[in-house]
Amino acid sequence: MPEQSRPTPRARRIPLPPLRQVLRLGSPTDIWHKPALSAVAAVGAVNLTLLALGRLDLALYTMAGCLCALYGHGLPYPARARTVAGVAAGTLLSTAVALTAASLTHSVAALVVVCAVLAALHKLACEAGRVGPPGALIVTFTSTTCAFVPQRLAEVPAHLALTALGAAVAWLVCMAPALVRPFGPERILTARALEAAARLLSGGPDRRPAARAALAAAVNAARHTLAPAPAAAEPRRQAVAGLQRLLVRSESALASTPIHTDTGADTDADTARRYRGWARDLRRNRPLPVIELTAAEAAELREAAEAAAPTARRPSRWHALRPGSPLLPITLRVALGCAAAGWASMAMGVGRPGWAVVTAASIYQASAGLSWQRALQRVLGNLLGLLVFTALLPVSSTGQLALVLLALACNFATEATIARSYWLASAFVTPMALLMTEFAHYQDARSMVTDRWLDTCLGALFGLAACLVVTNRRTSTRLDRALTALLAATESARTAVAPAPPAVAPAPPAVAPAPPAVAARRRLSHALVELREAADIASGEWRQRALPQLPIAQAEREGHGQLAAMLDRRGHESSPACP
Repeated sequence: MPEQSRPTPRARRIPLPPLRQVLRLGSPTDIWHKPALSAVAAVGAVNLTLLALGRLDLALYTMAGCLCALYGHGLPYPARARTVAGVAAGTLLSTAVALTAASLTHSVAALVVVCAVLAALHKLACEAGRVGPPGALIVTFTSTTCAFVPQRLAEVPAHLALTALGAAVAWLVCMAPALVRPFGPERILTARALEAAARLLSGGPDRRPAARAALAAAVNAARHTLAPAPAAAEPRRQAVAGLQRLLVRSESALASTPIHTDTGADTDADTARRYRGWARDLRRNRPLPVIELTAAEAAELREAAEAAAPTARRPSRWHALRPGSPLLPITLRVALGCAAAGWASMAMGVGRPGWAVVTAASIYQASAGLSWQRALQRVLGNLLGLLVFTALLPVSSTGQLALVLLALACNFATEATIARSYWLASAFVTPMALLMTEFAHYQDARSMVTDRWLDTCLGALFGLAACLVVTNRRTSTRLDRALTALLAATESARTAVAPAPPAVAPAPPAVAPAPPAVAARRRLSHALVELREAADIASGEWRQRALPQLPIAQAEREGHGQLAAMLDRRGHESSPACP
């Protein structure tokens, strides 16, 4: 179609999915028990100690640090140590600001502003730093709670010391499994790639596009984790080398299935079963399976070990602060929505405006559509949670030990269900938060239930209002860049494997040599993952131009086709090499 004849795209409204989709329960993650058990171990050890000392009223400050045990469970232990330490440092700094503000002013309006600014900074830092789940919400919850607890300035250092103690316990709990399974996270990431390859090989034609995208994402995530490190110790180099062989083999499944969804080719059930068996061996800490690679695959691994990994580099964390970053409108949404929710709660005379701030902060996702879903899930989950809290009142009123144990049970249930559905996890978060408020002294249950429900509704309402006021059209810009990058990566990959023309004269100096095939293929894989992520986020935003659905689908189709062709060529370049 000529450029001048294209219709002008119209701005889109927020896409609202069916209620059934919002409330649907998903499958639990493969490591759901790790954050759940870690949080219970860290929080339980410290809270039971405080209970034995008769100072359960100090549990608020220690829990701010202990909840850092929820982070980093999908990362290898060197990266996990840095991530949990970074979250602990951010928690300590945020708690210091919140406690200092609480000791210097009694103005609720001013404290709401402090909490809103902290919530926005938490969101920006966690997204830019790619911290991963549970994201900024835990730090926002603990700092906001501390901001609305009466303080004296002389008490702040001691309370911060308790937070640091809890963070230290959380760090030790997160790192303790390294003594038993030092390469457990790397094994799990490789097992996910093998399982994704098995699903692609055994799935029907209608499921292949989603299965191909899932396998490309799993391989991309594992490759970043298994990137060769020249300074690594010998045991790690050997373990990583064995896992890389399995990763290379799982990636080959992209060349084993046709790209077209209407092609009903037979699936390779035997290969899929073998991949699943290898994945089970990895998860159960069994010896790595010995596989044979082609000479081309072995040469690729040697190249990666001798030089820097030929893969697309992730953008710097400071990249999120540049002008035009899609994270900046989300940060503004958080600050505006949290402040408005807190002020509205204060104006209505609700006794705990901090809950409204936390509710508003909890609903913000990558797009307005996803934020609407989260708001609905939050409201429904909190309503159910209030019913659970009411049912637990006869038990919780029997003593402080019952309070601690019930809070730990709710904490475990939250982490066990958060991956299945946010509304289901919220049904346990709410009673846990209410039980924690009674650690210092028992409070009127009717007042707490009423305040919690009002603050939940206000937080969700004003949080969504901020999504309407602050648009994020930069998601379209990110999508355009991702589409351009994929087209360039596809052309680069095509050039890298094209046969060289007969040399009749020396090439001009200004012409750059074609990129290596391995580098081009990995750049193409990264571009495919980035475009799919950008398209999913942009599709949920509103008041922006219509998305180029046809060019996106065509670019993904060509990119996956070129990737499959390159992998097929790699598998047939030579006979299998010795393992």
